Amino acid sequence: MELVAGCYEQVLFGFAVHLEPKASGDQEQKWTPVADFTHHAHTASLSAVAVSSRFVVTGSKDETIHIYDMKKKVDHGALVHHNGTITCLKFHGNRHLISGAEDGLICVWDAKKWECLKSIKAHKGHVTFLSIHPSGKLALSVGTDKTLRTWNLVEGRSAFIKNIKQNAHIVEWSPRGEKYVVVILNKIDVYQLDTASVSGTITNEKRVSSVTFLSESVLAVAGDEEVVRFFDCDSLMCLSEFKAHENRVKDMFSFETPEHHIIVTASSDGFIKMWKLKEDKGVSPSLLCEVNTNARLTCLGVWLDRVTDTKGSLLPAVEPSPVSKKEQSERKKKESGREVQEEERQLKPDTKKCGLTGDSNKPTKGSSLISTKKRKTVEMLEKKKSKRKKIRMMQ
Repeated sequence: MELVAGCYEQVLFGFAVHLEPKASGDQEQKWTPVADFTHHAHTASLSAVAVSSRFVVTGSKDETIHIYDMKKKVDHGALVHHNGTITCLKFHGNRHLISGAEDGLICVWDAKKWECLKSIKAHKGHVTFLSIHPSGKLALSVGTDKTLRTWNLVEGRSAFIKNIKQNAHIVEWSPRGEKYVVVILNKIDVYQLDTASVSGTITNEKRVSSVTFLSESVLAVAGDEEVVRFFDCDSLMCLSEFKAHENRVKDMFSFETPEHHIIVTASSDGFIKMWKLKEDKGVSPSLLCEVNTNARLTCLGVWLDRVTDTKGSLLPAVEPSPVSKKEQSERKKKESGREVQEEERQLKPDTKKCGLTGDSNKPTKGSSLISTKKRKTVEMLEKKKSKRKKIRMMQ
């Protein structure tokens, strides 16, 4: 088990968690996080992290996605398709990675060959967050165009667009996919999948920074404060709250082991903490361990060193269904109000752009896998070239 966290200081931290045997008389097993690696591949602050059974991927304000091989503990290269800050990264099984960024694009990546399979113009503004349904057939995204969009991943196209009054910054499916939540500032709207309508609204004290479902009905909520709260999505009541950190909680991650249900929190105070949840969510969790990174943390993940199910793949989305001009015209005519059919033309995969670029001397937007060393060398050469050009112009 490994805790991974990104920060403003451009570093990805990895801490291996060791479970020590129970000493005689001890009621609890001791959990100890030990520094394992620091990965300094980005040239700007980290904004997103996602974990598969083998890889950890990180997104940054430097517009790149970096891949770290957890088995070999080595840099595996960079993906450079997006223009703008990478805002969200999600794995579906071990076969596919989905990324969203400030350029309004959602990209589907083959997580074996690291090729861009499909690039979708998803929002008119930034893509701020996305979430994949447990079945792998649907995804939700929110953006700065004040829309909530449902994506049919089987056909690789938009299913519905719902106009919302403000810009949402988080969307999250429940574990069984029967409901989802949309977060706008300190308000959390709970939607039911069968009706696609709001069944209730949870109000947090401060702006919400992270949410994670602990069960189908219990939601953990962290905001711009030291406290984490557990809410019941049906009654909309706060079940309990506890002080987790000395500064605002930036991200959370929950998972289950055969013996425990764990929630991990990361804060601007530099600490990553692991908590053991009680069966009764009305009781505050107990602290298992903590580690101080001495950095301003921004994003969090947990690598569990186990094989996850890869059956629910997104392979049908690799080849998008052709859309004729007539169909596009008909779709645009059907746009109306709160739920409309897709209004934007989908971008077809460009095989020239989505191929591996290990032999190219200059990475272009749309390239797939390039080495970190090569990318930094190219950036340096481009800066020097630009500087020389400016000097010539001045002369």
